[in-house]
Amino acid sequence: MERVADGAAIQTTPARSHAEAIAFVLMTCALVIAPTFAYPVFLMKALCFALFACAFNLLIGYVGLLSFGHALFFGWASYVSAHAAKVWGLPPELAILAGTAAGAGLGVIVGAVAIRRQGIYFAMITLALAQMMYFFAIQAPFTHGEDGIQAVPRGTLFGLIDLADQTNMYFTVLVIVLGCFLLIYRIINSPFGEVLKAIRENETRAISLGYRTERYKLVAFVLSATFAGVAGATKALVFQLASLTDVDWTMSGEVVLMTLVGGLGTVFGPVAGAFFMITLESYLTTIGQWVFVVQGTIFVVCVLLFRRGIIGELARLLRIRL
Repeated sequence: MERVADGAAIQTTPARSHAEAIAFVLMTCALVIAPTFAYPVFLMKALCFALFACAFNLLIGYVGLLSFGHALFFGWASYVSAHAAKVWGLPPELAILAGTAAGAGLGVIVGAVAIRRQGIYFAMITLALAQMMYFFAIQAPFTHGEDGIQAVPRGTLFGLIDLADQTNMYFTVLVIVLGCFLLIYRIINSPFGEVLKAIRENETRAISLGYRTERYKLVAFVLSATFAGVAGATKALVFQLASLTDVDWTMSGEVVLMTLVGGLGTVFGPVAGAFFMITLESYLTTIGQWVFVVQGTIFVVCVLLFRRGIIGELARLLRIRL
């Protein structure tokens, strides 16, 4: 057994892997049968944001870098994917790849600039660059300004699966999200992921051991931006729309909230946080702008009373790592 700071014993690596495998199977089974009980579009929205939160968590939870501009990658991947599907006439798989490539490319540019600074300076640089691209999105002709790119065709996946059907679209999104989730899990549990955790805990010591930490942080930043791009590109096809909302700074704030509520630095926390927040927004739509007050209250309560988040507190009670 291992012990954490508060003295509670947690499971060692084999038992931990077994618990995570069981949790993944249960999550997958729940998501497979979920359309029977819930509206597929709602579930697809939650899945896209779950992937977005997982991408963000890869950066802040395992590297310790807080980005206030992750909507940049999410939103611009959405624009590129929508434009590729509607104007260029690309099939959905290529449209999603185009959006993903846009997220990765922007990740390289922003990461190369931002990782030269740490702490609040890093966060402010990401926010500033994201806002620059937001105002560019307002002016760029192909984004159609405040109208956004509407009526995006979902198309036919691999020429075989008609994504106009909600069930087909849902399971396509589910496969994409679960595949990316497993990739992120593999990254954080690889030797590369262990180096990222070492940088998070003590970057000076990691440098003294011979690791070129800036390179590791840049790669992690690009990977996070890439997965955020997958989420944004997929969401554009789900809602057949790419809009300014996806690149606004409030979107960056939402993903921070989802990650903190679910459990920062946990594997399943961002998924739980995304589903919780999307469900909350869905039920609170009738109260208008007061929804932000409720979200702020939840954020304060989580920071003060549930600092580990939903999954973090559950894992502590069960004495396992999730």
